Amino acid sequence: MILENLRHFLRGLGGYFLMVYHSLGGFKVLRRDEFLKDMEFFMIDSLLIVAIAASFTGMVASVQSAYQIKGLLPLDLLGAGVGKMITVELGPVLTALILAGRAGASIASELASMRVTEQLDAMEVMGIDPERYLIFPRIIAGVIATPLLTIFAETVALISAGLISNVSLGVDYSVFLRSFKEFFYLRDLLGGIAKGIVFGFIITSISSYMGIRSKGGAKGVGLSTMQAVIYSSVVVLLFDFIVGSAFYG
Repeated sequence: MILENLRHFLRGLGGYFLMVYHSLGGFKVLRRDEFLKDMEFFMIDSLLIVAIAASFTGMVASVQSAYQIKGLLPLDLLGAGVGKMITVELGPVLTALILAGRAGASIASELASMRVTEQLDAMEVMGIDPERYLIFPRIIAGVIATPLLTIFAETVALISAGLISNVSLGVDYSVFLRSFKEFFYLRDLLGGIAKGIVFGFIITSISSYMGIRSKGGAKGVGLSTMQAVIYSSVVVLLFDFIVGSAFYG
C-alpha cells in the first residue's frame, strides 16, 4: 500500500514537471488578448477581496502586537514590529492563500470542465497544444500579478494598522510611520516580492495540472478543484518556509 501510494505520488509529480516543461514553449505563441484577460482576472477582479482581507489583517496585527509588547517595549516601536510582520510574512502569504481559493479554484474547474467535455482532446486533434495555449498565459499572469497584489495588500494592511493604532491605541500615525521607516530594510520588500513570484507560479501551475488531469465527469471536476486549492495552499506554505529561510535565515 505504501509503495503504491509512493508510486502514484511520483507519477503525479513527474506529470506535473512535464506539464510545466511543455507549457514553457507557449512563450512563442503567447496571445496578447488571452494574457490580458488572465491579468484582469488575477489582478483587477481580486483587488476588492484582497483589500478587505488586508485591511482587517493590518488591524488585527496592530492590536495583537500592542498586546504582546505591552510592558516590554514602548508602543512607539509598534510600527516596526507590525511593518516587519506584514511585509515579510502576512502580506505575501495572505495574498497567496486568497488567490489559491479564488483564482486557483477557477483555473482548475475551467480546465477540468474542458477535459471532461473533451474540449482539450479536440484541441489536440487539431494540432493545438493546450498546455502552451491555455496554461502558459495563466502561469505568466500569476507570476506577474501575485507580487503586485502582494505589494498592494501590504500597503493596505500598513495603512489600516497605522489608523487603528492611532484611533484605538493612541499611537500617532507619524510615530507609527517613523518607527516603520527606521527599521525597514530593502530585503524585507524584496523577500515579499520573491515570495509573490514563487507563490504565483505554484498556484497557477498546480491548479492547471489538477484541471487537465481531471476525469470522472462533474464529480471529477469538483474533486480536481478541491485538490487544486488544498495542494497549492500546502505547497505555498512549504515554499514560504524555503524562500523565507533563503532571505532571512
